[in-house]
Amino acid sequence: MNLAFHIAKRIAFNRQKSFSRFIIRLSIAATAMSVMAMILTLAFVNGFQQTVSDKVYSFWGNVRVQKYEPNKSLVAEENPIEKDTVIESLIRKEPGVKTLQSFATKSAVIEKNKEIEGVLLKGIENVYDSSKLKPFLKKGRWINFGDSSYSKEIMVSIPLANQLKIGLNDTVTLYFISITDGSRTYRKVTVAGIYKTGIEEYDKLFILSDLRLIQRVNNWTPDQTGGYEIFVTDEKLIDSVNSRLSDKLPAEWMSRSVREVYPNIFDWLNIQDVNRNVIFSVMAVVAIINLITCLLILILERTRMIGILKALGAEDGLIRKIFLYHATVISCTGIGIGFVLGIGICLLQQYTGFITLDETSYYVATAPVLIIWWQVAAVCIATFLICYLLLIIPTLLIKKIKPVKAIQFR
Repeated sequence: MNLAFHIAKRIAFNRQKSFSRFIIRLSIAATAMSVMAMILTLAFVNGFQQTVSDKVYSFWGNVRVQKYEPNKSLVAEENPIEKDTVIESLIRKEPGVKTLQSFATKSAVIEKNKEIEGVLLKGIENVYDSSKLKPFLKKGRWINFGDSSYSKEIMVSIPLANQLKIGLNDTVTLYFISITDGSRTYRKVTVAGIYKTGIEEYDKLFILSDLRLIQRVNNWTPDQTGGYEIFVTDEKLIDSVNSRLSDKLPAEWMSRSVREVYPNIFDWLNIQDVNRNVIFSVMAVVAIINLITCLLILILERTRMIGILKALGAEDGLIRKIFLYHATVISCTGIGIGFVLGIGICLLQQYTGFITLDETSYYVATAPVLIIWWQVAAVCIATFLICYLLLIIPTLLIKKIKPVKAIQFR
């Protein structure tokens, strides 16, 4: 049997009460809390970024293609582009492209019981993939596109419905003003569904309608649309697909990722990475300092043992191994407990949602959790390796301990 390991095991599982036992328990608790905090931080940051970005992508796709207008806001009415089957085929055949859908937006004023509010209609077609938006449908049903001219049904958000006291199947009036000549027109439509994304910028502004309604109001032909929404097979491909499309599209068209259209949301999400890194740094320092302090106390408490081992001919390397093995047991115990607690809380949140948030501020009602197992494994392994390497430093104190003085140590 390995002598250093055998002695370390006897020390580690010694039931005798001593000050070092309290320090050991404190170090295990600190390591466990650090690992747990890092696992929770990863899971919540991953979940938060994934959930909020999915909401944005579900509403707008991953990449947007529309007419090139350099001095115009991307969140505004579009100038029409002619649908081109050749270009549509080119986009669909682009590696990574999953779905291509037409859309258009139109500014309007919605009126109900003499209460009015400015809105932006988002027009979609009957072939629109509703699976992306249906999870946000809270009341009613999806728009029925069966009418031969255009559907007279719309979907409004819960905040807008509450503000104007709109209910399902209510008839509301939409007023439109032409940008070119200032002429006015209106349409009466029925509320078929009420949705809520949780993103205030969308819920307070957008109404979903039939694209043909916007074509009719704008005097567009059936072959004209505001642009295309593109969904990709993997979010990691967004930038590469966008870049390739920018090179291949006609000069009067442009391609932009939705991250460029709504930079405020995605910049805010990226800030979470900074918060994560700060927590990681603090927790790692806490774990390391506690383990180093613990090992120093163990060495000082076992000074007589070190002196006796040296008097019997034990080398410094053997004695260092004893304390490193002991510290390894402590760190592994702390990492194991931290792993169990961290994953346990994550699973509890995943299935119960007991941690709630202000949806107006955070875009989600409950804190989302996404466990990426390789990241969890990396946290545990990295914590162990860093602690082990840094724990070599206090063991250098063993070299300075003289056997004669150590045996007399009280």
